Amino acid sequence: METLREYWPFLVPLIIAQLTLAITAFVHVIRHPSYRFGNKVFWIPVVLFISIIGPVVYFVFGRGDAE
Repeated sequence: METLREYWPFLVPLIIAQLTLAITAFVHVIRHPSYRFGNKVFWIPVVLFISIIGPVVYFVFGRGDAE
């Protein structure tokens, strides 16, 4: 329990950044109909279940051109 208290000030910003990135990527997946690679069924689990890396991979490789 002491370790958690010690690292809590570092964990809170990381948790907030992770949630913000995941929610932003999820909303983008839902709203946009075209992707460079894959489809909604592929990108939703990637964005939601692969921690910080999932949303980053989506924004780098999956996000299609804006219409």
